Amino acid sequence: MIVEYQNIFNQVQVQGSPEMGTDNENQMMKERTKKPFFSTLVGWVGNAQIGPIYLGWTGLVSLFTGILALNIIGLNMLAQVGWSIPEFLRQLFWLALEPPSPEYGLSMPPLDDGGWYIIASMFLLVSVMSWWARTWFLAEQHKMGKHIFWAFGAAIWLFLVLGLFRPVLMGAWSEAVPYGIFPHLDWTTAFSIRYGNLYYNPFHALSIVFLYGSVLLFAMHGATILAVTRFGGDRELEQIYDRGTATERAALFWRWTMGFNATMEGIHRWAWWFAVLTPITGGIGILLTGTVVDNWFIWAQEHNFAPEYNGDYGYEAYDTQFGQEG
Repeated sequence: MIVEYQNIFNQVQVQGSPEMGTDNENQMMKERTKKPFFSTLVGWVGNAQIGPIYLGWTGLVSLFTGILALNIIGLNMLAQVGWSIPEFLRQLFWLALEPPSPEYGLSMPPLDDGGWYIIASMFLLVSVMSWWARTWFLAEQHKMGKHIFWAFGAAIWLFLVLGLFRPVLMGAWSEAVPYGIFPHLDWTTAFSIRYGNLYYNPFHALSIVFLYGSVLLFAMHGATILAVTRFGGDRELEQIYDRGTATERAALFWRWTMGFNATMEGIHRWAWWFAVLTPITGGIGILLTGTVVDNWFIWAQEHNFAPEYNGDYGYEAYDTQFGQEG
């Protein structure tokens, strides 16, 4: 059997008649594209079939407003390099569309001093929220659970905290994050320094725990399923309600490894919660920064979360060790 020769470097790509999916009482089939096709390259990382595609009104609104936002951002960046395409490509990683200056507060600034940023942000917000609504409607039409909707909502929570909720609470659009690759990373660094190091923000710490935890869980789960695929482990639904040898072997491996194993269903709930809690806790930490806590290092010292440098160790001990004055 060919499956016996599968390893982490290859996979079987099965191509036959395109799968069009089942229709439902909403007769969505007639609104879909009619000619799916296959891509071997895409098949290396996912299902090789491309299509059929269905947008609906929420998808069309999201696509239209998203393209508008990207065009506004891109054209502003292009204008910054004198409309030179070569310079645009060369400096792309450093270009940015910056938020308004602090003196404008929450008012609408001139276009060249943050106005385009506000307009682009408005279109981007409509695009993201339309796509979020789309995930609800599609799940409803397909009689699915709303897990995808709520997972996407967790990411949108962090997006709204950074670009809407916190700037409104701080009283200025200038608190928002610039659009750009390196500029938004620079903003993150400056933000951390300004408020006493985000490493002392307990919600930031929780966010990192869930981030690394979800990475570990997904890696463990993906590796486990690949390891027992030859026993039918990839048919996870069947393994959930009719446990087979794949489940038994996977469970035994992890019980022998760490004394505990998740179930074939439970691992997905573990991974879902860890992934969702990453942006939720991160958003809470960002929302509290500057609105409730002005310096996280001082806060951490006051709450015994960070050590106080009182002379027994730390800066003075360092100065004494190297013969410098304290």
